[in-house]
Amino acid sequence: MPDQNACTTACAVVLPSLNPNEKFDQVLDGLLEAGFQKIVIVDDGSDAAHQGHFERAAAFPECTVIHHPVNLGKGRALKDGFRVCVEHFPDAEGAITIDGDGQHLTKDILACGNRMLEERTRVVLGCRNFDLPGVPPRSVAGNKTTSRLFRLYGIRLSDTQTGLRAIPQQYLEQFAKIEGERFEYETNMLLQMKRRGIPFSEQEIETVYEDENAGSHYDTLKDSWRIFRIMCKAAFRGTEK
Repeated sequence: MPDQNACTTACAVVLPSLNPNEKFDQVLDGLLEAGFQKIVIVDDGSDAAHQGHFERAAAFPECTVIHHPVNLGKGRALKDGFRVCVEHFPDAEGAITIDGDGQHLTKDILACGNRMLEERTRVVLGCRNFDLPGVPPRSVAGNKTTSRLFRLYGIRLSDTQTGLRAIPQQYLEQFAKIEGERFEYETNMLLQMKRRGIPFSEQEIETVYEDENAGSHYDTLKDSWRIFRIMCKAAFRGTEK
C-alpha cells in the first residue's frame, strides 16, 4: 500500500484552465505544498488579462505550462495534457485531472492518486455526494439525470460529471484519442471506458461549491446538447475508437 504522499512523485497532474482567478493560484499552491513534481497546466485560450496566473505558474520548476492561442475546449485541453504526460513523463504511474476553481481539495487529489497506485489498473473517479445540503440545484438535476442515462449503458456511477480522475499511465494514450473537444469529452471518456473494459473505482470526495458554482465555464444549453449527442451516438451507432 502506498504511503500517504506517494502519488506526489509517482503521478502527474493535468490542470486545464480558462481565464483563472485567485482560486487557481490557491489550487496550485496546494499542489506544490503537497509535493507534486509533475504539474501540467493547459491555458485554454485565456485572455491577456489572465496571463499573470500562468506566468506565475511557469516560474515553478514543477510546472509545465502550454498555451492554446484560442479557446478549444476542456476536452482538447485534457487530451493535450495527456500527450504531454506521455511524452515528457513516461515513467509516471499515471495522471490526475483536476479543476482549477477550488472544487477539488488537495487531500482529495492525494486520496484519488494514492488509491490509483494501490489498485494499479483502475481509473479512480473522485465522486461528490449530491444529496448533501447546499449543492446547487442545477448540479443536482444535471448529475442525477445523466446518472440515470448511464445506467442504460450498464454504468453505475454516483458522479458522472466529476473532473477529478486518477488515470493509470497505460490508458493515457488511448484517452488522448477519444472523441470530444469540450465538456462532452468527459462523458465520452466514461462511455469508452465501458466499451473498452477499463475498470474504475469511486473515491468519495468533499463536495465544494462556492457562489453557486459561478466560476464554471459550463454552458448549460450548448454543453448539455453535446453530452446528449454523445450519449445518443453511443446508443445507436457506437462511439469512435
